[in-house]
Amino acid sequence: MTEKIRNIGFIGHGGAGKTSLAEAMLFAAGATTRLGSVDDGNSVLDSEPEELKRKASINVAFHQYSWNKHQVFITDTPGDSNFFADTRNAMQGVDSALVVVDAVGGVKVQTEQGWDVATQLSLPRMVFINRLDRERSDFNRTLNDLAETFETKPVALQIPIGTEGGFKGVVDLLRQKAYVYENGKVAETEIPADLADEVETRREALIEDLAEADDSLLERYLEGESLSEEELHGALRTGTMKSLFVPVFCGSAIKAIGCDLLMNMVNEVLPSPGERPPKEGTDPATGDALTREPSPDEPFSGLVIKTMADPYAGRLTVFRIFSGQLGGDGSFYNANKEVRERFGQLLNILGKEQKPCSGAGPGAIVAVAKLKETVTGDTLCDEGAKIRYESIPLPNPVISYAVAPKAKGDEEKIFSSLAKILEEDPSLHIERNRETNETLIKGMGQVHVEVGVEKMRRKYNVNVVLSTPKVPYRETIKKKVRVQGKHKKQTGGHGQYGDCWVVFEPKPKDEGFEFVDAVVGGVIPKTYIPAVEKGIVEAAVKGVLAGYPTVDFKASLDFGSFHAVDSSEMAFKIAGSLAFKKGMAEAGPVLLEPVMKVTIMAPDDCTGDVMGDLNSRRGRVLGMGNKGKHQVVEAHVPMAELLTYAPDLNSMTGGRGIYEMEFSHYDEVPAQLAQKVIEASKGEEE
Repeated sequence: MTEKIRNIGFIGHGGAGKTSLAEAMLFAAGATTRLGSVDDGNSVLDSEPEELKRKASINVAFHQYSWNKHQVFITDTPGDSNFFADTRNAMQGVDSALVVVDAVGGVKVQTEQGWDVATQLSLPRMVFINRLDRERSDFNRTLNDLAETFETKPVALQIPIGTEGGFKGVVDLLRQKAYVYENGKVAETEIPADLADEVETRREALIEDLAEADDSLLERYLEGESLSEEELHGALRTGTMKSLFVPVFCGSAIKAIGCDLLMNMVNEVLPSPGERPPKEGTDPATGDALTREPSPDEPFSGLVIKTMADPYAGRLTVFRIFSGQLGGDGSFYNANKEVRERFGQLLNILGKEQKPCSGAGPGAIVAVAKLKETVTGDTLCDEGAKIRYESIPLPNPVISYAVAPKAKGDEEKIFSSLAKILEEDPSLHIERNRETNETLIKGMGQVHVEVGVEKMRRKYNVNVVLSTPKVPYRETIKKKVRVQGKHKKQTGGHGQYGDCWVVFEPKPKDEGFEFVDAVVGGVIPKTYIPAVEKGIVEAAVKGVLAGYPTVDFKASLDFGSFHAVDSSEMAFKIAGSLAFKKGMAEAGPVLLEPVMKVTIMAPDDCTGDVMGDLNSRRGRVLGMGNKGKHQVVEAHVPMAELLTYAPDLNSMTGGRGIYEMEFSHYDEVPAQLAQKVIEASKGEEE
């Protein structure tokens, strides 16, 4: 019964109450036996120790409930930029989005990011204005905020009864009924007299907005005909599905005000899997475009949206079924890894628990345990009808830390435990930087990396120390010089003799190293020429200024001499390295630093601080633009100035700013700063 399935993702800024709302809905539907609370630490959705400690979602959580003969799958996503990659992955598995907005703080940056992902995935949306029982909450201000921030028009279907501490219920504008809540019970009452005029005005505006979803209704409305509740309801559904507008509801998750009405609207207004467009993919063999209808009669296909790693139960793979059906056990094909995977038990995910199920079809989010090859973003399908779905690419990490074991000999343990953490969270990266000899852990923010390290300690008993990473500087030259490299050593028996003249000159940026054999007349035998090049290449790994790799230069070997007995490849290799050291010192060596391209999104009122800060970091602003209530600034900034940018931006913007960065190019370090780097590097060597 695909038409009775709903699959919704909860999105919004951290602290808006997404998890609290999901808990209230689960409790109202009888899917849980008590109302879980994030603050009390007994939420069924936030169950990891790191979430309980921080009182915030850091992982995507899944659950489901039955309400009025509908099966509703819910995906509760983190609203913190540190964990937003998890949100992006998970949103690929839902059919619609419930945007939760805090009536005190209004629309914040992560709400906008979630909205953008929903737009990218063409998901119909509904908005729930939450926390209307709080001090300084304001329904109208939040509604205006939505209208100013997003292009799609917000359409209020409810208004609150009472404000702040006196908030006690809602008026349904379409049905013209009031609902008052007391001690978890709801009573239908007459519309309060003091709201009668507002209800009438708002209802008129609502009918006009809804009629615009259907040309024939609009025509009749403009001719003064009255429209039936049924017709308006049909227009509400059509307009929501086509994203012509976004219906807005209101309430308080913690007091369960408005949650039951919201659940009714989820069933009545949001699409079933069968009403979503066919899922587009490609043929893994030919690359040709393919589609799968959201029907149980199509071949099976699904996308992995989350991987959970458990030291005891092993790996749990969570995926959304887009077409076909799966039985309680069996096998499927992984189109990304080109392997067949067997599973012993299909599972429903109910918060931190899993329950076996006998089968599932389109729209279901299910899990299987202990797959060998499959990771987040992989497509699972029928081996006889292969298809591959494109997964949303992961964002680039924005912060790096050097990671070292607390206990000696734990290096191997770090890599094996981090590999398991990365299965669970592919937006964390680990790499070995050969230039600086450090193991780096990279993430979407300071908290992201810290949580990864906390999980490592808790799950795999590995303790590590984090430190600011070294900057991978490089060296190059500015002048052309010709030098001699001569190695002559006389011992009792055979001596060592190698003599070469080399011209060193700079090359354009990013053109690397070039070696030219310009020897004429056989002054150096052909067999020794590669040894000179090898000597230069090996010496270039440690430059003459501060021991960083030397890049973008040309070495032309044009003269030299040899000894019939004492010359050898080793002697010419040493001669080549001596020529390099001498030549580099004379050729105007300079230090180069990596420069990053940074995109910062921050509220209008913080832009001045952000720009001033970028200038103090030697940043060069490339451009600015508007996005909703936020300014987007693009700049080139040296990596050395960005090592602690995540916490700095946080404090500058009160947690409302986010940024992305990627490597752009290498640039010369200003002389006075270069001197400091050189001195620090020499101090380390000593």
